[in-house]
Amino acid sequence: MVQSSKLWTKDFIIIFLINFFTHVVFYLLMVMIAVYTATKFHTNQSVAGLATGIFVLASLIARIFAGKYLDRLGRKQMLIGSLSIFTVSMLLHIVVDDLYVLFIIRFIQGAMHGCITTAAGTISAELIPDDRRGEGTGYYATSMNIAMAFGPFLGIFLYEHASFTAVFVVGSIVAVVDLLVSCFLKVPEPKGMEEPRKGFHGRDFIEPKAIPISIVIFLIAIAYSSLLSFLTQYAKEIHLVSVSSFFFIVYAIALIITRPFTGKWFDQFGANRVNYPLLILTIMGFFTLSIAQTGLVFLLSAVLIGIGYGTLISNFQAIAIQESPSHRKSLSTSTFFMFLDLSNGIGPYIVGILVTFMSFKALYGTVTVWILICLIVYYFVYGKNAKKVSN
Repeated sequence: MVQSSKLWTKDFIIIFLINFFTHVVFYLLMVMIAVYTATKFHTNQSVAGLATGIFVLASLIARIFAGKYLDRLGRKQMLIGSLSIFTVSMLLHIVVDDLYVLFIIRFIQGAMHGCITTAAGTISAELIPDDRRGEGTGYYATSMNIAMAFGPFLGIFLYEHASFTAVFVVGSIVAVVDLLVSCFLKVPEPKGMEEPRKGFHGRDFIEPKAIPISIVIFLIAIAYSSLLSFLTQYAKEIHLVSVSSFFFIVYAIALIITRPFTGKWFDQFGANRVNYPLLILTIMGFFTLSIAQTGLVFLLSAVLIGIGYGTLISNFQAIAIQESPSHRKSLSTSTFFMFLDLSNGIGPYIVGILVTFMSFKALYGTVTVWILICLIVYYFVYGKNAKKVSN
């Protein structure tokens, strides 16, 4: 029996923590910034929503250029430099007293978030052994999944029991810790860098081989945005508000419990044998949500979606890296997350249009059908040509 390469090295643990702390700050602010903007500056909801939207837009723009210049500027240099500006912009939230200045700060912080996550994702891809690609990418993604449950909980708790200032102070402390941890990271040298080319070339910003699987995650993430945007309102409609606050906690727990198995199965059996069941679980999860009338059924949908969609993100990211040349890991990583960012940006608007024509229950029924279509798209763009793993 061939012994697996070591995964949990000092540097992999550090990059895991960097990803966790960065996303704690991201989700801490994501649930509070619109409320803060509306309350502090007496704006309507559409203007308050810009404080969130401008962050996502900036992150997307930054990823386009981060992938191209990451290896030329230096991975650790970009990571620490971006984290430094990210931390300063977090601190500025405490003292900002002008709406337009807040938007500028949010744009800068969003751009730095795009650079940080691109650099960290690329470094993690270099640290993960090829024979444990699915497992390692899954564990790395788990750091974000934990933050996705912990960040919003922390933000809401601080707001309810303290103030907006407390939210920003705690966020700043987390950002400072994030920056300090990054200083101890040893970044491996990139292998086989391409010579820089003159002029503008699309391949300098996007990795073509990562596009097919990125399209699939883009389509599925549009469906997932219906949870981020309208889950609370749906819970009110079916009289399950008290249970809805536990949805993402249950989602994260289910994902964390199954992560040790799903990542290993990806490496052992190949992408298709894992991804098709995960897509089916995601379909079942949204269908269960669409018929939920009790808290138990409501939270069961969180389990199914958590295992299904939550694992698919890391699996698809692993595929994007596997399909791309080894010296273009930074571009394959940025390409994948560009599509994911774009989906997170436009998804709520698309779903919002649908809600004007149907009930929330019908919305989640429609989402169920949509993910079934995504399964078919996955088959044509990747599944039918995927390499089989011989056991």
